[in-house]
Amino acid sequence: MSTPPFEPASEHDLAVAGSQLGRPVRNVLGIAARCVCGNPTVLATAPRLADGSPFPTLYYLSHPAATAAMSDLEAEHVMVEFQDALADPELNAAYLAAHEAYLADRAVYGEVPEIAGISAGGMPVRVKCLHALAAHALAAGPGVNPVGDLALERGDWSPLVCECVDYELGE
Repeated sequence: MSTPPFEPASEHDLAVAGSQLGRPVRNVLGIAARCVCGNPTVLATAPRLADGSPFPTLYYLSHPAATAAMSDLEAEHVMVEFQDALADPELNAAYLAAHEAYLADRAVYGEVPEIAGISAGGMPVRVKCLHALAAHALAAGPGVNPVGDLALERGDWSPLVCECVDYELGE
């Protein structure tokens, strides 16, 4: 479980994350969740990028196997099922609380007027991006983001099993 301030990212972490994403990482605040082997799974990203762009996605899923699992669920239209489940008042209230927790975590790194009140993944009223919701669930721990927890339960990836590859880091 990781909430601000995050564990600092080492140069090795940043190189692995860049390899995971297939591009250089941007404005990483730290590592919000790790694979059981120690590699980054979720990056914490600044709410305003170096070029001045607002960036609402504090918790960014970087682990390729986790990302693929969430993509598979989205392709199966599981988001519609999870969206419909928000009709349950208890789940809806927990999802709103997850949204508020996300905003509070990001606020530690400054307020960005352009994204005020916007968290990620469609919270608090929609289920839009399982990648963002799973990233939040992994970073915050079980019970904080109920839809992220559901996505992790349904996906074919487990944070308890390493599926990392040997990353080409040019070392």
